[in-house]
Amino acid sequence: MILLKIIAQGDHHWQQISMASALGISQSEVSQSVARSQYAGLLYANGKEVMKNALLEFLHYGIAYAFPQRPGPLVRGMATAHAASPLKEHIDSTESYVWPYAKGQERGQGIVPLYPSVPKAASEDPKLYELLALTDALRVGKAREKALAMDELKKRLY
Repeated sequence: MILLKIIAQGDHHWQQISMASALGISQSEVSQSVARSQYAGLLYANGKEVMKNALLEFLHYGIAYAFPQRPGPLVRGMATAHAASPLKEHIDSTESYVWPYAKGQERGQGIVPLYPSVPKAASEDPKLYELLALTDALRVGKAREKALAMDELKKRLY
């Protein structure tokens, strides 16, 4: 979530305090995530800039294994995966996936978000919302959804 927020901001001079506030997480969680991401080769040594090729590779091949998810029962929430933009414009489906969220306006099968604060953070940042929804399509989608999600992610990262 932090790497996607950095990309959504488009700012390599972000601060941990503002990042934590925007994402609804603690500053220590941001610090730990930055350290893990640097170690994994997803952030440059300065800890501020995402290694986009590495992140795309992780999202394409690893996200579904590192953060597996199976759609759950029908709940009220915030649309995600192919039920949210930009994929909903390309995919006509009777299935709808949502992050469970009290302020959500959609009904669909529940998808546990990458982090509990994802729905609130996504509702406050449209670019982050798109990136997170595309990431969920990689976690739960079928081959066509995954291919479209990767195309859309590439457009947004470069």
